[in-house]
Amino acid sequence: MSDLAPRVIAEAKARAIMIATAESCTAGLIAAALTDLAGSSAVFERGFVTYSNAAKTEMLGVPAEMIARYGAVSEEVARAMATGALRNSRATLAVSVTGIAGPGGSEHKPEGRVCFGLACDWAAPVTSTCEFGAIGRELVRLHTREHALDLILSALK
Repeated sequence: MSDLAPRVIAEAKARAIMIATAESCTAGLIAAALTDLAGSSAVFERGFVTYSNAAKTEMLGVPAEMIARYGAVSEEVARAMATGALRNSRATLAVSVTGIAGPGGSEHKPEGRVCFGLACDWAAPVTSTCEFGAIGRELVRLHTREHALDLILSALK
């Protein structure tokens, strides 16, 4: 593991920020990276593993119509996941990930595409998409975890 998780924990503690995660393709890897560290309970509020579309709707309030229109792997859904995690927790910062870890994908949604969302109390939500490519399921998920931790760290600075 990189040094990102300890840095996230330290920065969040210094700013008294509580973090929530909303994860689809990583199924809890981001939350695990943070909670593997002693003292993380001071800054990690909760994690939502919303692997299915129904879970995204039921747990985070992502409109089913949005998923039908844009697809689960979209910046629109990533934004709604992050804002839903913020709204349904006591966190002040939330990160979300939704993507296609593989194998598989399609011409329009290729393997390795991951959409990220970041929502916090002090700024407008932001989204981004990374194209990790067909590097294999494990590597897509690990790169996604690291990129999400980097997004959190950037928001804390």
